[in-house]
Amino acid sequence: MRLLQKAGLVGLGLIAGVSISLNYAAIADNETLATPLPVEELRAFSEVFGRIKSDYVEPVTDKKLITDAIAGMLNGLDPHSAYLDADAFKELQVGTHGEFGGLGIEVGMEDGVVKVISPIEDTPAYQAGIKPGDFIIKIDDTLIKGMSLNDAVKRMRGKPGSKIVLTIIRKNEPKPFEITLVRAIIKVQSVKSRLLESGYGFVRITQFQEMTGQNLATALEKLVKENKGPLKGLVLDLRNDPGGLLTGAVAVSSAFLPRDALVVYTEGRTEDAKMRLTANPDNYLRSNSDKDYLKTVPDSIKSVPLIVLVNAGTASASEIVAGALQDHKRAVIMGEQTFGKGSVQTVLPLGNGTGIKLTTARYYTPGGRSIQAKGIEPDILVEDPASVGRDSGIFRLREADLNKHLINDRPSHKKLDNTGDNTLSLPDTNEDTSKLAPAEFGSKNDYQLNQALNLLKGMQILQGK
Repeated sequence: MRLLQKAGLVGLGLIAGVSISLNYAAIADNETLATPLPVEELRAFSEVFGRIKSDYVEPVTDKKLITDAIAGMLNGLDPHSAYLDADAFKELQVGTHGEFGGLGIEVGMEDGVVKVISPIEDTPAYQAGIKPGDFIIKIDDTLIKGMSLNDAVKRMRGKPGSKIVLTIIRKNEPKPFEITLVRAIIKVQSVKSRLLESGYGFVRITQFQEMTGQNLATALEKLVKENKGPLKGLVLDLRNDPGGLLTGAVAVSSAFLPRDALVVYTEGRTEDAKMRLTANPDNYLRSNSDKDYLKTVPDSIKSVPLIVLVNAGTASASEIVAGALQDHKRAVIMGEQTFGKGSVQTVLPLGNGTGIKLTTARYYTPGGRSIQAKGIEPDILVEDPASVGRDSGIFRLREADLNKHLINDRPSHKKLDNTGDNTLSLPDTNEDTSKLAPAEFGSKNDYQLNQALNLLKGMQILQGK
């Protein structure tokens, strides 16, 4: 865990039944520790504490009051800092292995209700048709208004096989509706791959886990072997990938970049929060004794024409990959503007089985861009016909839509050598796109994937000339 001991995590929000990456670290800021405590504010806190203990309509334990105060401090900072009780902390530890219990839905809190950031592919939430931007206002018979996000997530967790009813508000739907789901053990397949046709490969990463880099290496070897030679082009699909382990993002970037190329750097108030991570085994292997699995990746992968597909659900660790490949001009980024989460969270154990998830740094692409509350702008804009704004019921949720999000500290920093407005327009048909169902990622009806394949073929023709 050498890198995890310093690198933090770049996961997104809280996940009902799916956990994100973690890092154990002790943060000590001598300057902060030396600052005198605010006596007047602490006196007011003590008075409120005492008043609740003596006058509240029902007895309240000291433990509950102090725990709620800790949670309130963290919730008031930004959307990604949070208090983790014993259950949440334990699930976070298990989460990076790719097997979890619950619904498979990533959520945040907005205006007192739970907002869906993204359902995880191949999970009960995804199969039930829950969409990004949905508001969950009721869990079974209990209204969410007034609950903390942790409490709401707890209620959505449960024994695999048990049923749960979520009441949903969705944009352009006239009234709330219910969705019944069955909780399950969520086994997220991090990497999926196949040959689209002779010479052209497709790799989809659904989430960055401990084994993502190794699974990618295996997938790339398999594609070249099935193709019986080097590929002519490759599509890397990061759509609706909510992020995960920073080591996974560095490993994936390293598979396509020259050794020691800068992948990402971070800046924060403490020395531990300042890092420069390069395409080097030291920055993605868990220990010195681990074998460098990327050594087995065919050399042709370093130069194969590469297109990266992104959308509004591409967040955090997946944005690091897209930004690194874009800045190094290693890939064409195609799709829609990404989510825009450019902050790093560190998980700190509190010693009693609980912990806190604290935002400790901002991360930047190799070219010095902050994508916080902005996202990665694709080189070629290609919107999915089923999710564009033509009376569509799908709402594109991004970091900038979350309450208390960090501002972008480099709003004027431009992408390296960005040229013009490259847009592939939707086909001009009389079809009502509001009734189109989103195609399964990687299927024959996947419009964005088909456009990526067409571009790869065009690039092959130009290279031949």
